Amino acid sequence: MFVLAMRSVRQRPGRFAATLLSAFLGAAIIMTFNSMHDTAGAPGVDSVSAETLSTAAGVVGGYGTLLVFFAVASTLTVNVRQRSAEIELLRCSGATPAQIKRMVVGEAVAVALVGALLAIGPAMLGGRVLLDVFQDSGQVAESVDHTFGPIALYSGLDITVLAAAGAAFLAVRRATTGRRRSRERGRTFLLRGSLALGGLSICATFVLSSTDAALMAPPAYGAILLSVGLALLSPRLLRALLGRLPLTGPSGYLAVRGLRVRAAQLSGVLVPLTLFIGMATATLQMQAVENDAIDAAGVPKSVDAKNLETLNLTVVGIIVVFSCIMLVNSLYAATTYRRKEFGQQRLAGATPGQVLGTVGIESLILTVTGVLFGTGAALAGIVSFTTVRTDAVLPDEGLGIWLGVVAVGAAATMGTSLLTAWRVLRTPPITTVALAA
Repeated sequence: MFVLAMRSVRQRPGRFAATLLSAFLGAAIIMTFNSMHDTAGAPGVDSVSAETLSTAAGVVGGYGTLLVFFAVASTLTVNVRQRSAEIELLRCSGATPAQIKRMVVGEAVAVALVGALLAIGPAMLGGRVLLDVFQDSGQVAESVDHTFGPIALYSGLDITVLAAAGAAFLAVRRATTGRRRSRERGRTFLLRGSLALGGLSICATFVLSSTDAALMAPPAYGAILLSVGLALLSPRLLRALLGRLPLTGPSGYLAVRGLRVRAAQLSGVLVPLTLFIGMATATLQMQAVENDAIDAAGVPKSVDAKNLETLNLTVVGIIVVFSCIMLVNSLYAATTYRRKEFGQQRLAGATPGQVLGTVGIESLILTVTGVLFGTGAALAGIVSFTTVRTDAVLPDEGLGIWLGVVAVGAAATMGTSLLTAWRVLRTPPITTVALAA
């Protein structure tokens, strides 16, 4: 099976392009920030600089690990779902579920390893740039030199490969076992756990004082957990609401029907979109509230305050990159996978404009759903943090931040769907149906 996995990667490299990109970016981010651990442990580094570098590596490294797993899992899940016919053929040919799992996991590990090795050079360059940022802001002494050592190298390789292996195992297990009821129980458990832990984390904010250094942590983690829970819940609510949408015409009918049929599969799009809206809005808004509070107090920013601001902005940048990758990968794969459906609709009399209209309405509904739930999760964190930090309920100026975040999410969602559908529609419908058969 390992030989078959390597042959599959060599023969169809385009199939694994999304996984390779996710692994490459994930490993680059992990190694970039974990090189701060190597730099902090180098001889001659003062204690203040070492603490700043270690904190940055620890916080962002944790976020990076989670996002690498989600990004790779998203691309591999779509990949395995699209290979259902191939997997079924292997099973009919005598391959056991264990052999198929080894093949898919072997493919994922090989691709992830290549992506991680390609990321070493960019990570070394990124580490130097990141150190310059800390030095320019006065958080790290100018005498500190960048060090790219074993912590950065091995953590990047190990985390990326393990995340790919775990994600591939879970994806192919769902495809080969067919135990839908157990999957639904697992999803329900994760949904309830995320919402419960998110609510507890938000409530923990009110236990801290307004000057506590860790005040931003509980609402930030609460917003993340609530975003995950609401994203998992959104397909169910979307299925219930689709019948009540006042959509008319061929495009509206096809959009509602298509979303109702695929509601269970929409988590691949709604999870990254909701996470992006919730995490980015909450983090940027809370950082703006913190900056306003410091300015109102008339005191200069401490080193800890500068560290926190740098970390928050960096985390948001990572979220933007990975969420967009997950969104684009999921939407591109899902839209391309529907080429046979689009061809059949055109052969039945639908015009290319009507098909594009259907995709546009679907994307708009998904965008509104993700924005709604992401904003709700973000508001829970923002309100709790603002109430404790400033005795107000909402930030004075926050609409611009929210609009900017929503604009990025909407552009990624609708732009990818429409452009991919437009490319698919350029192929004659008869050819599309024949090739997809």
